[in-house]
Amino acid sequence: MIAGFKVRIALLVVLALVIPIAGMAMLQQTGAGSDKIVNEYINSQPNDPIVGLQKRLDSGQTKLEFDSRWGYLPSILRELKISPSSQTLVFSKTSFQIDHISVQTPRALYFNDDVYVGWVQGGPVLEFGSVDPKLGAIFYTMDQKKDVPPQFDRQVEGCLVCHDSSSTGSVPGFMMRSVLPDIDGNVILSAGTSVMTDRSPLAERFGGWYATGKSGSQYHRGNNYFPNIASVMGNPKTYFARTDMAATSNLETVPKIVDTSRYLGKYSDIVSLMVMTHQTQLHNIITQVSYEVRAALKDDANNPQVPEITQNRIRTVTEPLVKAMLFAWTPPFSAPITGVSGFTEHFEKQGPFDKQGRSLRQFDLKTRLFRYPLSFLVYSDAFDDLPAPARNYVYRRFRDILSGKDRSMDFSHLSEEDRSAILQILEDTKPDFKIPEITG
Repeated sequence: MIAGFKVRIALLVVLALVIPIAGMAMLQQTGAGSDKIVNEYINSQPNDPIVGLQKRLDSGQTKLEFDSRWGYLPSILRELKISPSSQTLVFSKTSFQIDHISVQTPRALYFNDDVYVGWVQGGPVLEFGSVDPKLGAIFYTMDQKKDVPPQFDRQVEGCLVCHDSSSTGSVPGFMMRSVLPDIDGNVILSAGTSVMTDRSPLAERFGGWYATGKSGSQYHRGNNYFPNIASVMGNPKTYFARTDMAATSNLETVPKIVDTSRYLGKYSDIVSLMVMTHQTQLHNIITQVSYEVRAALKDDANNPQVPEITQNRIRTVTEPLVKAMLFAWTPPFSAPITGVSGFTEHFEKQGPFDKQGRSLRQFDLKTRLFRYPLSFLVYSDAFDDLPAPARNYVYRRFRDILSGKDRSMDFSHLSEEDRSAILQILEDTKPDFKIPEITG
């Protein structure tokens, strides 16, 4: 652990705006919080992409290169197959490396489906959040030192102060907050904050973040901060209502106050931000379901059949995952959205594709985020590793909804064409979805 890490974590408790409960305390207050599961998270050896990379480094199978400007960052992104076009920049002081973050020197974040990498100018470490299929979010740091062999150091209690709270569903998870920062990047607590999800109106998103790209008449809070605290003039909650967000929306590049030559790219792509918002939220819900269902099954481990009360418990906790994966109650776009970094094109190329060349990664960006609104995380290891009763319940619900059997308001945004296309894509690209009778 780096020097001063605990002190910075203490500061982060305030700045990240979460309830300051250490370690796994939040888990212990939920149905998922049995002692066995708490101990499982703390004491288990994770099986996530960072662990895989460390094994390749230790065996000599691969080697990281140190760059004079960015340290190990470019090499790590290549090894983890993370595109630099995914870059987003956040200037609110919501990382433990707060002394290196400002409006002029934002923290850069890069991601793929299951790993998030944070880089800070002049910061002593790289930051990592990686998804373990059973345990949820696992956090690491790596020293940015050329003469020290690359070593990922797992962080537990410190990171979970913020990343195991009501903001993450009370499980080890991720969060993207929209905050009100001042010119120094300090969060103005009295203004309130919100966790961004697919259901967040664009007008409430990206506070404390830079956002580049077109959103038309849909203005957002990105690229905006108080010139100084005195400018609040009373209740800061009304600041954005009194601010012309049109002037700070629809930016082609990051504002000139940032020297983008110090970063891998000159963008903080709005489409990348929206995809990261979606998947951080969904990672947390998947983890929630995993913990809750495993806890329910442990409670009835000696019962040869799952009692009806436990089946109801499983259905209750899993239904929100069904809704989130199908983008239920997500507000439609009122104008097209366009990215500028190349992330859109990179993301769409990844597939998988059905027999007609369609993919759940294809964007719409005219009236909604994705052309076929079912989350691409249906292909993730975390989803595949859900307890069988939970995964089977999700599949049954997908079939009910996509076949038109369920026409409730939750899914009224899905047209007949949508339902048919998504069902065909699943059947062509998700082998276990083809099972005619899904039991459990």
